[in-house]
Amino acid sequence: MPKTQAYVTRNQRFLPYMLDISNSGANFGVGYCQAINAVRRCDQLLEAKGQIMTRTGGEMIVEALIENGIDRVFCVPGESYLAVLDALYDTSNQIQVTVCRQEGGAANMAEAYAKLTGKPGVVLVTRGPGATNASIGVHTGFQDSTPMIVLIGQVARDQVDREAFQEIDYRRMYGQMAKWVAEIQEPGRIPEYMSRAFQTAQAGRPGPVVLALPEDMLTEKADAPETRPVNLAKPGVSSSDVDAFRERLARGKRPLILVGGGGWTPEATIALTSFAETNNISVACAFRRQDSFDNEHPLYAGHVGIGCDPELAKRVQSADPLIVIGPRLGEITTGGYEMLKPPYPDQSIIHVHPSGEELNRVYAAELPIQADVTGFLQACAAMEPLDSSAWADDAQKAHADYMAFSDPAPIDTALDMGKVMKTIRAAVPNDTIICNGAGNYSIWVHRYYRFGKPGTQLAPTSGAMGYGVPAAVAAKLKHPERVVISFAGDGCFQMNGQELGTAAQYGANVIFIVVNNSMYGTIRMHQERRYKDRVVATDIKNPNFAAICEAYGGKGFIVTKTEDFADAFDQALKADSMALIELRVDPEIVAPGRRLSEL
Repeated sequence: MPKTQAYVTRNQRFLPYMLDISNSGANFGVGYCQAINAVRRCDQLLEAKGQIMTRTGGEMIVEALIENGIDRVFCVPGESYLAVLDALYDTSNQIQVTVCRQEGGAANMAEAYAKLTGKPGVVLVTRGPGATNASIGVHTGFQDSTPMIVLIGQVARDQVDREAFQEIDYRRMYGQMAKWVAEIQEPGRIPEYMSRAFQTAQAGRPGPVVLALPEDMLTEKADAPETRPVNLAKPGVSSSDVDAFRERLARGKRPLILVGGGGWTPEATIALTSFAETNNISVACAFRRQDSFDNEHPLYAGHVGIGCDPELAKRVQSADPLIVIGPRLGEITTGGYEMLKPPYPDQSIIHVHPSGEELNRVYAAELPIQADVTGFLQACAAMEPLDSSAWADDAQKAHADYMAFSDPAPIDTALDMGKVMKTIRAAVPNDTIICNGAGNYSIWVHRYYRFGKPGTQLAPTSGAMGYGVPAAVAAKLKHPERVVISFAGDGCFQMNGQELGTAAQYGANVIFIVVNNSMYGTIRMHQERRYKDRVVATDIKNPNFAAICEAYGGKGFIVTKTEDFADAFDQALKADSMALIELRVDPEIVAPGRRLSEL
């Protein structure tokens, strides 16, 4: 279609004016020329204003999602944002809508999807109860530095501040859980707000952005520019920073690289591997970021977090320098701020992070560097090699210590979780995606599974229970060709176990493994340690988890002995549906090598 015809079609209000011009002249040819000139003037006006078009607020929201490359959204439907759902109906060939069972599950799916794709995860929820249910996933996105766009239906604009039905002020509610919270009052400003939302969610330290959408604003039509995709700016890598980094590293005696954080990329891992190999430097991964570096690599030293190898903890404490690339150095990664003492740690720290606000926030670094992590590592990989003779032997010893620590020792119990993890490790390809929530069961996963490549670990650094099930569903929807395993404790599973319904609806054939010890194991462990013989509120009466999966159309297995697990897992791998393996374990065994009675 010619350009002028396209504009006339999209801007019907100009038609009467142009027809009047064409009919007013005695010479129709003159009138026609005048009409064409009017159209051209309209073209110039529209180009200057960025292609003004009339559409509803709901249509503009969906347009912005498409323009910024969003191919799937997660939701629980609500009447407060019906106009957005209606616009999504017309774009089903571009955006897939995944309807979930509870907004907490939907938000967790969006957060996990963002980790896998590198794009903001998008969740749509209704006002009040929907928004409050979703808050757990938003909190995880904030603490995990995950880009998210949270779209919340809101009461009509003429009902604000009356405590209308399900009304909440989201600026106050989400103030500490999001990078930016706003409410869009005028539909004509939606392109502006959505552009800022995508920029803010991804810039610097990534995180969630929350936009409240009054329902009458979404149905109102307005003239507004077409939305354009965000051209994301990233902090550059200065040659002076790279030179200073190389000079400090050359004076080092026991360097250790600690990696992870939000926004990690496969390209970052490639560059990190090259740099570490060239200079023979050990690499450790931050809490629940173990897929940032190949765990089988001879320079891998283990993960720093809950259940950390004591030998690795000593290396962190004696590192010279400790090279932190990506993590923000939170409580878990620093061992409760004990391995590194704030604000002036005993170790010399080189801290690289894309957000200047994270540098020197808790720990004063000897060398703080604000830079895009991938770009910085690529610059490091291109550096001239250093003399690594001072630390080469220690690098080899660090990996040997990790291999010994991650090889489970036998334990006197009917169902040995260490052997279960070793069986899984031997049976699945290295692109398998491992998901889990929170609980002592996850210590076995983190210690004994060896992650091979980026994008294979989905676990909340926020420590949120109920994450593993919805995260696995999102992972299987994104990568149906890959094996996806969800680990959950019995308490953890029951916080979002209803998302098996979402898995069944969309054919997400996840393998769910539920570790059932009939209690909230982590809290019981702390209870026994601090308040011996005063147990309260930690026992759980559980259902038959395998039967629940079968009720949803999947395969269910109950395993009580170590020797029976391999066959059940093999059947789950071969199943043409989702499968759930319930592991009924001894509640006395609360962690690898730890018994409740010994606490």
